[in-house]
Amino acid sequence: MNVKEIKANIKSCNTLRFSVGDGLYIKPNKGKHSGAWELRYTINGSRRFMTLNGSGFPNKSLAEARAEAAIIKQQIKNGIDPLAERARYAGAEIITFDDLFRDWYEGVSRTLKHPKVQLRYYEKDIKPLIGKLKVEDVNARDIRAIIQKVMNDGRPSIANKALLQCKQLFRHAQKLDITQRNPASAFNESDAGGAGKSRERALSFQEIETTLNVLRSNAQIFTRDNYLALVLLLIFGNRKTEITQAKWSEFDFDEQIWNLGTRNKKETDIKIPLIDEVMPIFQELKVRACGSEYLFPARKLSKTGHTCDNTLNHALGKMFGKAVSKKEYPNLLGAEGVKHFTIHDLRRTCRSLLAELGFDGHVVTRYLNHKIKGVTGVYNRYDYLNERRLLTREMANKILPLAKISTNPVEVL
Repeated sequence: MNVKEIKANIKSCNTLRFSVGDGLYIKPNKGKHSGAWELRYTINGSRRFMTLNGSGFPNKSLAEARAEAAIIKQQIKNGIDPLAERARYAGAEIITFDDLFRDWYEGVSRTLKHPKVQLRYYEKDIKPLIGKLKVEDVNARDIRAIIQKVMNDGRPSIANKALLQCKQLFRHAQKLDITQRNPASAFNESDAGGAGKSRERALSFQEIETTLNVLRSNAQIFTRDNYLALVLLLIFGNRKTEITQAKWSEFDFDEQIWNLGTRNKKETDIKIPLIDEVMPIFQELKVRACGSEYLFPARKLSKTGHTCDNTLNHALGKMFGKAVSKKEYPNLLGAEGVKHFTIHDLRRTCRSLLAELGFDGHVVTRYLNHKIKGVTGVYNRYDYLNERRLLTREMANKILPLAKISTNPVEVL
């Protein structure tokens, strides 16, 4: 059957499909101007029709359809059902490293608490270098290039995490029989950011006073919102996002309780005692929030509604002259003799200052929202709420004068 005859048959066809020979059929479309190529075959005693991939007639010629059909027929001779093979890989074809990541991420995003962290590592540091490469084409030199690029950016801990993700992705590929290679497996932490070291930085009361003075004098760089967040972190010893993502609905100012709930690293229900002395901070934040449900609302368009998780880190980095943008900043804190510290160091600072004030033991453990370890922790369910309130008052009475914030009680409206 030639092209002219096929076109005539398409126009006059009154059945679902018609044969063009050699097991090939055409299934006309509704307009009867073109049609899909189909192959009829028999396997395991069952007769089936299979639509050929890609274009139909006339875009795919009779010769091209016959060539494709010949390959499929060879599979059938070898006992392979082409329709079953197509269904097996439908929607899961993994060719490039981007394909591999998408398949892996679909699985881990259902189990990880913060899956977007993994997405960020991939999109920022791995995808630009190897995302478009075939999985089989990625080699050890590509992995080294990823590590070196991140290290050259001055992010050793992220280099470790990028390497770990590469290893996980190749293990996923091995599970799926996509490859039996793992070019990332030969690398370890010494090739990337090195073994992580426990930080020991904690600020003294004198350093805190100097830091707060410098921050207040440079409000155009370190905003008032950031300043108040930092003061709260020093007093309460919270993890950063427990403060920056806090909602007004969590606070009962009549009972002076902050119901943090399970919005914490350990996902255990936590109640934090409040005191009169810190109420001026919350009153100021209430005014500054302008009706937002968050204590620290985003000042730019944001999907989350609260301030970005990196805002405090970047603001403090600027005060130390760290490059967080194209604009350069002087090391204002270093110039006053303050050694570099990070936002998370404030939590350690709180712990250190409590020890300096003579507090230790289970009360401090619970104050920092840590679990009491061992058998004692299993049986000791007392939450030390009143004792923790005393510690909050001690910390507030030390920090607030240094921060030049009034401790006179006010009502939070």
